[in-house]
Amino acid sequence: MTADDPSVLRPPVLREGDTVLLVSPSGPTRPERVARGIELLTGWGLRPQVAPNAYARRGYLAGDDALRAADLNAAFADPRVRGVICTRGGYGAQRVVDLIDMAAVRRDPKVVAGFSDITALQFALWRGARLAGVHGPGAAWVDERTPLRSAESLHTALMTTAPVTVEAVPGEETYPLRVPGRAVGRLLGGNLCLITATLGTPDMPDLTGAVLLVEEVQEPPYKVDRMLTHLRRAGVLDGLAGVAVGQFTDCADGWATTVVDVLTDRLGDLGVPVLGGLPIGHGPGQLSVPVGTSATLDATAGTLTVTPAVRS
Repeated sequence: MTADDPSVLRPPVLREGDTVLLVSPSGPTRPERVARGIELLTGWGLRPQVAPNAYARRGYLAGDDALRAADLNAAFADPRVRGVICTRGGYGAQRVVDLIDMAAVRRDPKVVAGFSDITALQFALWRGARLAGVHGPGAAWVDERTPLRSAESLHTALMTTAPVTVEAVPGEETYPLRVPGRAVGRLLGGNLCLITATLGTPDMPDLTGAVLLVEEVQEPPYKVDRMLTHLRRAGVLDGLAGVAVGQFTDCADGWATTVVDVLTDRLGDLGVPVLGGLPIGHGPGQLSVPVGTSATLDATAGTLTVTPAVRS
């Protein structure tokens, strides 16, 4: 499997002067939260535009389903738009993915970046168009959580065709989790809740031969256990090539069992390389990685290297 794998739809790399549309497929956000992201993207020479309904609000959703779907479809249909940057995650992407015009996605592929609940959107675009994407911070940018290194990582993933290498960081909580070995496969996954919630839907990808990426936030160890056990019992982990474990942020409760204990128990006996400590997810210093493209997980060396989601 190479970056030129014809089964993968890789959108053109973003270039200076390109217009990117900022959309909110999931939870609501505010202009003051997105202002920093606009400043950052503008500094890269891009032309960020806020989608018409990006600041809509309906309870925990960024407006009605029809509005959120309309912004996505407008982005995919407009030839002037070259990239789609989600403002944030939250909840709601699953409610609109069946409304996406996949024919428009296939006609004019554009790079889509986001994380957390956006895993549902990435899965849908993979199922409907085999579109590679970027798992990375949204436009509601927070410098305290995503400093310069995070910005440089997103810039590399969106605006260059260089492979992306992420190294395990000793300071990350999941760093002790490691099953040595080397695996090559397509990197698929993202937020663990959304992976589990996709089971039984048309969007659940075939993980046979894949490197599975998992990360999570604010889920206690027993819930992480429940989700991983669900995946195991469903059989979707049986044919994995390897597991890349990102940040499990604020995943603690009053029990002595830690989230690393759970991850070790539920992933350590799969018979494949497992690498924890990757700064990918909801924690400080979050880095960006392509999803849907070929990856090499070297758990012995402590690195995850992924071929680009974009092409020249």
